Amino acid sequence: MNQVKTMAKTRNFSPEFRLEAAQLVVDQGYTVKAACDAMGVGKSTMEYWVRKLRSERAGKAPRGEALTTEQREIQELKRRLRRADEEKEILKKATVSSTGQRKYALQLLQRCQVVECFPRSFIQLPCKFI
Repeated sequence: MNQVKTMAKTRNFSPEFRLEAAQLVVDQGYTVKAACDAMGVGKSTMEYWVRKLRSERAGKAPRGEALTTEQREIQELKRRLRRADEEKEILKKATVSSTGQRKYALQLLQRCQVVECFPRSFIQLPCKFI
């Protein structure tokens, strides 16, 4: 018996398509069913897009990819800011690490006695830590 497994294809819709579909219900007064038929999407998908559009217009930050261009731009700017903050933290840690090493080296030098004998020569006396 040969059974053929068919997998349902997951369709990906562009943000512009989702926005246009949700605007049919929100702005143009279509029913959810009529908008579903017109755009060829399922009822639950359309209801999700409509809820998402209404919440974005109410000023709430969307989860996932935004529908409106303004919210998508805000998400992109937040991503860039988060990345810049991460890079800043990395640089800050690197600076602290290198200054920590410099401080340690300075402490060692201060504990060692360096005596100038002649104008351009130094005699280093034994250091306790080396």
